[in-house]
Amino acid sequence: MSFTKGVFQAKKKDGSVYYRASVTHMQKHISLGSFTSEQAAGNAYHEARTLLNTPSIHFHADYKPRFLSFDKYVALMNFRDSHYYFSNPIYAYPRYFLYFLSRETVFKFDTDDLFYYASHKIMKRGGHYFVADYGMQVSLNSRYGIKPYAVAGRDYRFINGDPYDFRYENIEIINRYYGVRSVQKSGHTMYKAVIHIRSNYVIGLYRTEVEAATAYNKAVDLLKKNGFKRNFMQNYIDTLSPSAYAALYEEVAISKNLTRLT
Repeated sequence: MSFTKGVFQAKKKDGSVYYRASVTHMQKHISLGSFTSEQAAGNAYHEARTLLNTPSIHFHADYKPRFLSFDKYVALMNFRDSHYYFSNPIYAYPRYFLYFLSRETVFKFDTDDLFYYASHKIMKRGGHYFVADYGMQVSLNSRYGIKPYAVAGRDYRFINGDPYDFRYENIEIINRYYGVRSVQKSGHTMYKAVIHIRSNYVIGLYRTEVEAATAYNKAVDLLKKNGFKRNFMQNYIDTLSPSAYAALYEEVAISKNLTRLT
């Protein structure tokens, strides 16, 4: 039995029939998906052929896919223009690429991240964006040094104001350590260490982020030593050698109010 060009019949485990469509372009064989009817599969095939052979069709034109999924539409358009095929909805430019979570939600990344996102699908759950990596959910923010507790505008910011632009040059980390906030005092930037117990307690005010982060760790150790059961996060400070960290830890002072609390 002959079928529409690019269409193949298949059967599910229960014996029901469905149709698969595929297209070959530049010697690359690409599956277009599964369809309930031969006509729908054929329509997807012809739409894919039109897209691959029409350079004037672009995202900002009136053209919208009727039979292809939006992800496949983006992937085919990228293949047509860049000659690289990715199954994820990526469109590459010379210095960056776009990842279309939907037509309305579009991420922008540096080309250094291209092959990572080509093999890791972005998903959304509860207002958070993440990828599955070795069986774990990894948030987009954490890949760019943004801590889980971080607050936009306080701990980090997107320089151009676009929260979907994850190019490295567009991300500024303001506060990189747990419990540490930059503050202005007499025209100078200082770093306040704060810990939350039943309310916020100020540990101290310090000249550098590293001093404040070390003071925070010292406060956590003191609280744990005195029976506080909360699972406080601690700061990993990779800019200090173990001996330099130990010396700073001994030297840095913490609030007497906190020591009396324990």
